[in-house]
Amino acid sequence: MKNFKKEVVDAYTQHTASDTLPANLCMARSLIPPGTGAYRDFSSIASELPHFISQNCVGCMACVVECPDTAILGKVVEEDVLKEALKENESLKTEFTKTTKYYTTYEKRGRKPGLFQIAIDPTKCKGCGECVTVCGDHNALKMVSKSETVLKETGQKFDFFKKLPPTPKDFIQEKILSDFMLSPDALLYVGGAGSCMGCGEATGIRMMLAATGFVHGQHSCGIVAATGCNTVYGSTYPYNPYLVSWTNSLFENACAVAMGIRARWDQQGLHPKKLWVLGGDGAMLDIGFQSLSRLLMSGLDINILVLDTQAYSNTGGQASTATFTSQNAKMAAHGSKLSGKSERRKELSNIALMHPDVYVAQTVTSMTTHFYQAILRANEFPGPALVNVYASCPPEHGIRDNAASEQSKAAVTSRAFPLLTYDPHRGEKLKERLSLKGNPAATQDWYIDPKTKNVFDFTAFAKTEGRFSKQFDANGSPSLAMKAAQEDRLKNWHLLQELAGLRA
Repeated sequence: MKNFKKEVVDAYTQHTASDTLPANLCMARSLIPPGTGAYRDFSSIASELPHFISQNCVGCMACVVECPDTAILGKVVEEDVLKEALKENESLKTEFTKTTKYYTTYEKRGRKPGLFQIAIDPTKCKGCGECVTVCGDHNALKMVSKSETVLKETGQKFDFFKKLPPTPKDFIQEKILSDFMLSPDALLYVGGAGSCMGCGEATGIRMMLAATGFVHGQHSCGIVAATGCNTVYGSTYPYNPYLVSWTNSLFENACAVAMGIRARWDQQGLHPKKLWVLGGDGAMLDIGFQSLSRLLMSGLDINILVLDTQAYSNTGGQASTATFTSQNAKMAAHGSKLSGKSERRKELSNIALMHPDVYVAQTVTSMTTHFYQAILRANEFPGPALVNVYASCPPEHGIRDNAASEQSKAAVTSRAFPLLTYDPHRGEKLKERLSLKGNPAATQDWYIDPKTKNVFDFTAFAKTEGRFSKQFDANGSPSLAMKAAQEDRLKNWHLLQELAGLRA
């Protein structure tokens, strides 16, 4: 690793690789050492970065969880340890706060309390502002201009953060799933990936690895990645954001490759090791759909994380079978002859749960507990498990870079992407095995805001995203295509309600 950094990474950092590097054995074999993404520097690509206001922080960890780039981390430090460390730099004392969660509660129980810190890595932050959005009314984070002084001070704070010992296990409460990322075992995605600002896919990958690593350990899993956005930003030579074994196959055969790896691992006695397949909706619903179905019928202990962006995000936003009706996408563009995509959306989760003895979850990263519980159960389940996650894609969805979390919540609320879990071990009847818990107003057609009395249906959701903008006139009235999309979403919701025993 040291030689690779010195001989290869440094040359790329100094922009001399093409002129100075000789033929390299790692590149010839398509090998990148783990964690080299940590050396990548994005500090020049945005004009702002987050600033931590310690006195307002409650230690909820939402910012750490939702950051797609591992650019913001949290840590709890015991007072005596911090006091000793601060002898070198007393001015950083204000970066630590006494939260109820980690200090007051522990003190009242007669246990050693801890002070909490959030630290920003200026070399990883791309300035999306997602952390500020999810912090919300706590106002513990704000975006500030990225001057040389701010960059230097932020870097010094992060360097101090890294020198402190890991959060003691006593402060990591397993029942509070958002605390996973306080543990080094959960930080298996180090950042340095070339994903877009505010990428919803990257957050899903980070959280999957966090839940897997926290419970099963750092060396507990491997990944087979189907070609797509996740492989491009996740393997740009010489930067590897992963600390786990990772391989990339073609668009269409990741599931088949995973079946071969699982068989070999089992031969070697590596039965406990978790194997995850990653792929977008293009890979899993379209090009690799047959291979996925074959895996689901195999009975093999393999998990699949589907990063559903409702388009071929990597190749420019072409329509997939996951694209919503009326969505404006390449190859289903809105024009004089076509009003966006005319077909209904394929529901992968619905299809998957009809395969025997398969665990299925449909979830979003913004609902942290639901997402983590789905990953934990997928890892426990003795057979194929599919977790279909809504992945906001700012460029293709036409949303702000800081809106991935709020838009994924809106997708759930509007029935665009309902939450569900299906566990074959939960009962004999389908309605016992399928749960729609987590969806607001789960017995109703649509969610009605109790304060405003406004209905938040699919049409209301579509108005918040640029990909549907051509479906509304100057007065905001929906087109016939949008009305068809609304009907499609309601039909799917009614089907799920019926299967779950919530509709007569």
